[in-house]
Amino acid sequence: MAHLSRALSPFALFLLLAASPAYAQNFDAMSVGELRSVVTDSHPSGYYVLASKLYDEGERDEAVFWFYAGQLRYRTHLACNPELTQDGDGALFSALSEVIGSEINAYAFGDIDTLIQTIDAVVAWDQSTPNSFGDDTDCGPAHDQVLAGLIDLKTYVSENADDVRIDRLATGPIRP
Repeated sequence: MAHLSRALSPFALFLLLAASPAYAQNFDAMSVGELRSVVTDSHPSGYYVLASKLYDEGERDEAVFWFYAGQLRYRTHLACNPELTQDGDGALFSALSEVIGSEINAYAFGDIDTLIQTIDAVVAWDQSTPNSFGDDTDCGPAHDQVLAGLIDLKTYVSENADDVRIDRLATGPIRP
């Protein structure tokens, strides 16, 4: 998982992921095809691993899709399960979002129109793809709130596209 190891030492990443019971599925050992086939039935961290692998393979637009699908599903998981400890799933979510999300978001925000289309695609996919991971299957109100947050992001980016582009230009090259 080269993408993740650029931001964290391999040992730190191993400790973080190994400490998570969710990682018992060993997503890192799976191919992109295997991950695609199991991700909707698995712990939401699998979406992040899939996004990272796709990004490393140069499939960056698809990586953005799976990253945002992962954000939606992982945030729903956390909202549905408030008893989860912050040093477990909460910490893993934060670390994966920061490590994988920073590079994927830098890429995604390089093309606002494509980002908006991707968010629309994630929303449509989510509405047509059951979340069959554990206790998250019957979590309507929490899911609706998380979904509304993603739609709010799209609305903000759409309504403030010029400002978002200016901010993005200040951080470096567009679409590396």
